[in-house]
Amino acid sequence: MKTLRQQNRPVISYVPRIEPAPPEHAVKMEGFQDVWLLRNKYVAFVLVGEKFERSPSFGVPEAAQRWATQMRQEGEIIG
Repeated sequence: MKTLRQQNRPVISYVPRIEPAPPEHAVKMEGFQDVWLLRNKYVAFVLVGEKFERSPSFGVPEAAQRWATQMRQEGEIIG
């Protein structure tokens, strides 16, 4: 029977991040608090509770910022 390869390799356990940051390839839009450029679309990331919520993709950054502002206001009412 063949031996298992790399049997002395340490086991690395994955711990998911509680507060995921926007992806590395996202570009922060200047002049907007929560808006990032992601694949030629504007996306907002808002911290709600202990995790980030991601908006749908928008064609203009103002729409993404409006979504983010609305999510913040809803979070204040609920939480």
